[in-house]
Amino acid sequence: MSDVFFNGVIVGSAEKPHDFVRKIKELRRNSKITNDLNISYDKPLDTITILTEAGRARRPLIIVENGKSRLIREVVEKVEKGEMKWSDLVNTGIIEYLDAEEEEDSLIAFDESELTEKHTHIEIIKTSLFGSQASLAVFPEHNSAGRVMLAAKMITQGLGVYTTNYNLRLDSDVSLMHYPQRPVVDTVMYENVKYDNHPVGANVVIAVMTHEGYNIDDAIIFNKSSIDMGLFRSTFFKPYSCEALRYAGGNKDKIEIPGKEVTGYRMEEDYRNLEADGIIFPEAQVNPNDVLIGKTSPPRFLSGMEEFRVGMEGKHESSVASSKEKGKVDTVIISESDEGNKFVSVR
Repeated sequence: MSDVFFNGVIVGSAEKPHDFVRKIKELRRNSKITNDLNISYDKPLDTITILTEAGRARRPLIIVENGKSRLIREVVEKVEKGEMKWSDLVNTGIIEYLDAEEEEDSLIAFDESELTEKHTHIEIIKTSLFGSQASLAVFPEHNSAGRVMLAAKMITQGLGVYTTNYNLRLDSDVSLMHYPQRPVVDTVMYENVKYDNHPVGANVVIAVMTHEGYNIDDAIIFNKSSIDMGLFRSTFFKPYSCEALRYAGGNKDKIEIPGKEVTGYRMEEDYRNLEADGIIFPEAQVNPNDVLIGKTSPPRFLSGMEEFRVGMEGKHESSVASSKEKGKVDTVIISESDEGNKFVSVR
């Protein structure tokens, strides 16, 4: 008798585990039970596992029966004509989703030329085995799984032109590479995800060698002339925003140049780029700790002594550049929030 576990809880046993698993799969493929269910039989442990829990990683595969794919030419033609949709392929038992547990109990072929009577599924397309990210890694079959995953993460973090309308957006903390290049060696997935049109990184000549001990471990020695000519040159965009809020009792924030009597007033030098409206002007050179948007808030939530000290002077709550950043103002936008408050964004 094989124990049957449903979402980790034992619910019974089965005398003929293979027949039991086959019957459940037939019900799923005929849409008699939910398509979210996955079932597998672990022969060494003699247990049947049924899972319907959320959060499982599942991927679609074409069902193989008696060594032949269920995705026949007639079905493909119906899909091309729009007579069948993806959901129809799943509901009619042509394609099904497998999780990690059921995939361990399956034999999957890369293409129809590999099919045998023992195969249970076939890949829809070979690149779907790794997904869009890992398929960008070159020659994954010559590297360990850990290195392939590392390469996939590095590629997605690579600098390039992440979107062509970046000038119309205020995305948080993004970098834009000035001279991205298409790699000399790539994969089919580069064309599918348009990485050939919007590449990341650059092609460089690398010498693997010892050099006076300065390139130990992950250290890299750059050619200064390459840096001077623009290698890996990029621009970092960081937006700052400020909203003039309204409070109970008619109090509200003011976007202005804070007066010296305001609590929290900074050095006068920090306000040098603010115009009369309290907002920095475009193309202004920004140094660390410079005020970008001046804002004064009315006193609220204060103790007796604090309220007496602050009084009608207000409190300094301006948007200030980071202590480790400097650059140039690229964009200044003045608008309104959903609540009708004045909203200022500076990049």
